[in-house]
Amino acid sequence: MKSHKDIAEILDEPACEHNKKSKSGCSKPSPGASAGGCAFDGAQIALLPIVDVAHIVHGPIACAGSSWDNRGTRSSGATLYRMGMTTDLTEQDIIMGRSEKRLFHAIKQAVETYAPPAVFVYNTCVPALIGDDLDAVCKAAAERFGVPVVPVDSAGFYGTKNMGNRIAGDAMVKYVVGTRDPDPLPASVQRPGIKVHDVNLIGEYNIAGEFWHVLPLLDELGLRILCTLSGDARFREVQTMHRAEVNMMVCSKAMLNVARKLEKQFGTPWFEGSFYGISDTSQALRDFARLIGDPALSARTEALIAREESRIVVALEPWKARLKGKRVLLNTGGVKSWSVVSALQDLGMVVVATGTKKSTEEDKARIRELMGEEALMLDDVSPKKLLQVVKDYQCDILIAGGRNLYTALKARLPFLDINQEREFGYAGYTGMLELVRQLALTIESPVWEAVRAPAPWRLQGTARGEAMDEQRLRPA
Repeated sequence: MKSHKDIAEILDEPACEHNKKSKSGCSKPSPGASAGGCAFDGAQIALLPIVDVAHIVHGPIACAGSSWDNRGTRSSGATLYRMGMTTDLTEQDIIMGRSEKRLFHAIKQAVETYAPPAVFVYNTCVPALIGDDLDAVCKAAAERFGVPVVPVDSAGFYGTKNMGNRIAGDAMVKYVVGTRDPDPLPASVQRPGIKVHDVNLIGEYNIAGEFWHVLPLLDELGLRILCTLSGDARFREVQTMHRAEVNMMVCSKAMLNVARKLEKQFGTPWFEGSFYGISDTSQALRDFARLIGDPALSARTEALIAREESRIVVALEPWKARLKGKRVLLNTGGVKSWSVVSALQDLGMVVVATGTKKSTEEDKARIRELMGEEALMLDDVSPKKLLQVVKDYQCDILIAGGRNLYTALKARLPFLDINQEREFGYAGYTGMLELVRQLALTIESPVWEAVRAPAPWRLQGTARGEAMDEQRLRPA
């Protein structure tokens, strides 16, 4: 179980610009608060996209059942990450002191059944409260079965989902990164005159396969992705992250500690960027070239950006005419609160307000840069408040997470899911085309005109009712 000192160190993130402002960039837990996820949930969804690892939840069945597969990450091969594994602790296990033994046998069963390259064990509230020695059990199991067993001490009561993300990243740096070197680049993929540079993407989860929109661009530039932490990643890739020349924080402050520690331990420079929107995608590619410092790479980057931007501008033109001026209420929280704003502004849409409940001070600063100092930022994102903003600002669409779907439908308002459960990827230049297509489909759907109009039978019923009332009130 983590001590108060350990938790304080995770909350204290020197790389946060606003760290001294009461740790405002790293929110502390509120007693009794559970909405938005706990530390365990944050740790699991941060590492679950490592697709070939056996992920074991050490705790009661409800912890695994409530959190499994709630992030729509895609894999290009291995599917072991889709297998929900838990020690399924019961009252008898806790009373009789059998929980550590159950964990050891769970690791044994996972190794013998699936032969994974590694096992990740996630601690939850119950075993943390009763004092299970997670590190000792994992160490003993690793020695016994000859497979790395990584403890992720992420009991839910430690704090918020964001803290869980950081705990997960800290476990990777502590136990996994630096344990092997990358494989040599195969001769079949080497291109004459192009020097290949190794880079990492941190905080990229390949939601709905959107990273695959960006990967061909990086391949063309000669940037080899050693690891994406953690979308479509393999354990052996995470082990090699220390050899990258540059790290990119992809649209996320959740694993900022990973970028900072890799810079401190291995001297790897890093930058924060986003692949949402044309301008942000181009800027991210330029930042790679700038930090690597290869003139030939810079020239290739500018040529690629010019080609892709000219292509996408032509492709977007008919869509922009249909979406220009449409008013958007954005409720995503976190870094998507500003990165999606940039993409929508590229389309000529007007973002009237954005939710900032899960945003850091840095996120809010970026929002002000994009939307102006008078930007409407909503900390209260209750259905009542959202509907009031829709009414006051005459919004045309609500872009939010799946939990707001029924709020929008009850208000007869077009809705687009932008969160981790979505079915479409919006990253990169290609993702912009998918974004505008989905926006146009939902805004222009004929269903909205139909549900907003009075029902035909109600109109008929009203006329008939008035006639009946008149007849009933007529004197005999």
